[in-house]
Amino acid sequence: MDGAHGEDRVLPADYEIPETDEALLAECDVHVFRASGPGGQSVNTTDSAVRLVHRPTGVTVVCRRERSQLRNKTECVRRLRARLEALGRTRTPRVPTRPPVAARRRRVESKVRRARVKRMRRPPQTDE
Repeated sequence: MDGAHGEDRVLPADYEIPETDEALLAECDVHVFRASGPGGQSVNTTDSAVRLVHRPTGVTVVCRRERSQLRNKTECVRRLRARLEALGRTRTPRVPTRPPVAARRRRVESKVRRARVKRMRRPPQTDE
């Protein structure tokens, strides 16, 4: 992964996610801007969309769903916390498994049956 969208990011080893939303918000740069999309005049005149940039990790979260800036900020903090917790989890690597002997035997038997059926479709051999 190239990291363009933060897929391969991990939390720094010494970083702990703050317990309170206020402490988490203090670690962020808050940008407010006008939301686009439906909503008419109420959307076009108020800066209700919120973008949070978490300074320690560089994770960015945007919320522009609600008309209220405060509700959007609360939703942004909730999303940021979820994203940081996901970054903190370590993925367990996939363990490749071998198919059981019985499954391999069934697969080979079905291929043999299929080949027999296909051989029967051929025109008969004529000896001249």
